[in-house]
Amino acid sequence: MRTRLAAAAVAAAAALTTTALAAPAANASADTAADCERGANGFVDIPDWISGTPRDSAVPGGLIVVELQTGYISGVLRGWAKVQGPTDYGDLVWLDWTRDGGHSWIQCGPFAVGSPGGTKTSAAQRTNPSPTWQFRACGMVHGISSSTRCTDPWW
Repeated sequence: MRTRLAAAAVAAAAALTTTALAAPAANASADTAADCERGANGFVDIPDWISGTPRDSAVPGGLIVVELQTGYISGVLRGWAKVQGPTDYGDLVWLDWTRDGGHSWIQCGPFAVGSPGGTKTSAAQRTNPSPTWQFRACGMVHGISSSTRCTDPWW
């Protein structure tokens, strides 16, 4: 674990010279996983093993991979965030969603990985053809807030 944390710290420091840190969503409210679980705000819960079409990815701490994915869930095209790779207990993933082009966001999560090497998904939200309806996937290596990275907004 210490080796992983040390590697993450070095990777995060290196990333600061080439990649901007993901800033908290502008005007983000203090939303939690409850704002998107069990059907809240039109989200649907999905299993952690599900995979869709990758739209963009980010590499928090240079270790784990966070992807923004889309796919059909019960016949509806939806987007979600997924973390995978050399994950460890407590690594986080969440989905930011905006309906107004990024002026305000709902944060779906964070959701924590439950076991080393495990995957974790956020809840899934339906897509919309409007250019103001956007998603981004974000993640963080457990205990290293400076490792937070997000994909570019998509849709």
